[in-house]
Amino acid sequence: MDFNLNEQEKMLQRMAGEFAIKLVEPRAAEIDSSGQFPFDLAKEIGERGYQGLPYPAEYGGSEAGYTSYTLVLEQICQASMTVGAIMAINTVPEEAIFRFGNEEQKKTFLAPLVQGELLGSIAFTEAETGSDPEAIATIARKSGDGYVISGQKHFVALAPAADLALVFTRREGKGLNAFIIDTSSSGYNVREPCETMGLRGLGTSVVYLDDLYVPQQNLLGEEGQGFGILLEAITLGRLGVAVEGVAVAQAALELSIDYAKQRKALGKPLARLPTIQWHLAEMASRIEAGRWLTYRAAFLRDQGLDIKYESSVAKLFASQMTVEVTRMAMQVHGSYGTMKTMPIERLYRDAKMTEIYVGISEMQRNIIANYLI
Repeated sequence: MDFNLNEQEKMLQRMAGEFAIKLVEPRAAEIDSSGQFPFDLAKEIGERGYQGLPYPAEYGGSEAGYTSYTLVLEQICQASMTVGAIMAINTVPEEAIFRFGNEEQKKTFLAPLVQGELLGSIAFTEAETGSDPEAIATIARKSGDGYVISGQKHFVALAPAADLALVFTRREGKGLNAFIIDTSSSGYNVREPCETMGLRGLGTSVVYLDDLYVPQQNLLGEEGQGFGILLEAITLGRLGVAVEGVAVAQAALELSIDYAKQRKALGKPLARLPTIQWHLAEMASRIEAGRWLTYRAAFLRDQGLDIKYESSVAKLFASQMTVEVTRMAMQVHGSYGTMKTMPIERLYRDAKMTEIYVGISEMQRNIIANYLI
């Protein structure tokens, strides 16, 4: 692996950083406090081409690769994890369609997602499922030239804004199916929002699927292939969460350094106290480890390799790392860190979300252990 970024990657990283500082960072606190989905910023991400970084030019992508995607996402998440998560979640249905869709599906669904004309979400989790696909109750029954879907999905991010949803259902026979659903379809109903402690403003909601008719051409892959599609697509979801963890931790470190330089105790800046220095050093070293695990997973994906194991390792480590780093950042800030007016309080809440969503840490350990044995 070449640890040096090429000129295109440096340019994308720099431009994403400028976008994040100028347009995203000033909105971060307001998005968190209001809990309102930032439709304008989601549109801006699409217009800048960030939704199509890894994908072929024939579908409107830039073919910049997964490493470039990681670099851009890191910059945006450093300003607001919620805004960055919009980009990351949209990549999951993109990846599923790119890997399993037929040519017609790629032209109809993937191209507008990649070009930022549409926004996509994923609907898998249910009240009783957690990460267990066998517990899915939502069912797709054959009906004429298509299917009728009935059930409920919980924790559907981007729900108020998504134009398409990658929905997983139980078959009438064994296994799961995956469908690409137009969210304006009759029977697709976004219901109550899920008020989470972090990632506020992501539009996470409960969705009811009330006898929703889906044509045959919207079935992704083959009958019963849904679980395999989920495993492949969610790999990019885990990579995205690893990036989010690294970015939030980096933002917490930078805030802590600035605060420690300005705040005085015992007649000198906090930054001169050994205990504070130890925190800063520990934070920096853990972030570097998480960053290179994450970059390596993206690099391997660019080589066309399966990264189910590597993305789980990166997500597990980065999510635990960011929880610890933001905790240390809170210690550096002391009582001021707990105030809603300080950004570290938001980072502290967002960090915990990385251990929960797109597969809890315990599930990542299962994946890693199964690979090892």
